[in-house]
Amino acid sequence: MNTIRSVCVYCGSSPGRSAVYMKAGHVLGRSIAGAGLRLVYGGGTKGIMGAVADSAMRAGGKVTGIIPRFLVNREATEPALGKLDELVITEDMHQRKHTMFEKSDAFVALPGGIGTVEEIIEIMTWAQLGHHRKPIVFANIERFWDPMMNLIDHMRAEGFIHTSHLVRPLVIDRAEAVVAALLTEGASVDAPTEGVTSVIEKM
Repeated sequence: MNTIRSVCVYCGSSPGRSAVYMKAGHVLGRSIAGAGLRLVYGGGTKGIMGAVADSAMRAGGKVTGIIPRFLVNREATEPALGKLDELVITEDMHQRKHTMFEKSDAFVALPGGIGTVEEIIEIMTWAQLGHHRKPIVFANIERFWDPMMNLIDHMRAEGFIHTSHLVRPLVIDRAEAVVAALLTEGASVDAPTEGVTSVIEKM
């Protein structure tokens, strides 16, 4: 059983082309705060990152931003960073990722770019190696993560994922359903199942 007190959200520092992505960030931020959980994220105050953090704070939630020193003026503004409940400035990306992992009980990937992919894949890699059993969610907004799920299935079919029972990310289509799924997953008794668990939520 994993007690969920904090949720790390990986996402883009840009808004993306669809307004749906920003809306999902706002919804997820409010949901995390509404459940009494702490948001842990990459510290950016722009794009989807900013939407998640701003909505969590507006809903009365606690927010930890973790950002490398060289990105402070690129992905954020100092006045906005000053509004965070907790700010951690790291010396490099490696320290940032490690700190985010240590401070988080669960992980969510909203739409984002190469950095978002790299971060969530590293968390999955650590799970595969048995380093943690923290819940992992792909927030599949507008089916954004479908190509990633197809790639994972392809790697498994081709014999490159040998411990898939240790990597069981949830795939959830609606931002409103993410927090409830994380809490349920954290409270459940771990049972080995193969592959990606898809939770399809209809509007």
